[in-house]
Amino acid sequence: MKTLAIVVPCYNEEETIHPFLEACQAVERQMANQLTFNYYFVNDGSKDRTLEVLRQVSKQFENVHYLSFSRNFGKEAGLLAGLEAAQGDYVTVMDADLQDPPELLIEMYAKIQEGYDVVGTRRADRKGEPPIRSLFAKAFYWLINKISDTEMVDGARDFRLMTRQVVDAILELKEVNR
Repeated sequence: MKTLAIVVPCYNEEETIHPFLEACQAVERQMANQLTFNYYFVNDGSKDRTLEVLRQVSKQFENVHYLSFSRNFGKEAGLLAGLEAAQGDYVTVMDADLQDPPELLIEMYAKIQEGYDVVGTRRADRKGEPPIRSLFAKAFYWLINKISDTEMVDGARDFRLMTRQVVDAILELKEVNR
């Protein structure tokens, strides 16, 4: 059976790890005949009890693994470390705070089965977000698209599902600042 590796960068996520795992495990049960799930949490120098919680859940669940940085290096470093550690035919990167709905993995996997190598997500609206935050986000995307040759899509997320081939290609890149 094919394996899905879920990479989760964590910074001060002690309260979100259990709800995140519960939500993902519900999807895992739904997809049990298609995929085996493995979780790779990366503690990015959290100042709370994140590391303690990760140690606990890794003992509780055989398919939960974690890495821990000695200090905060930033989300991109956490993602890279997680991609390097992740073993699986498919890899997804998700935020622990459940802004990336695990239920979407079912649709994303269906798209991968159609032959795509990467299936990304995009936030469709900003419902529930404070108006000032929405205003600044829209202003940011407008400005960056005016001054850049590369289009930045409003609402694009890190949450994506990739084939092993794509992850291996990313890991071959040697840039320090990604």
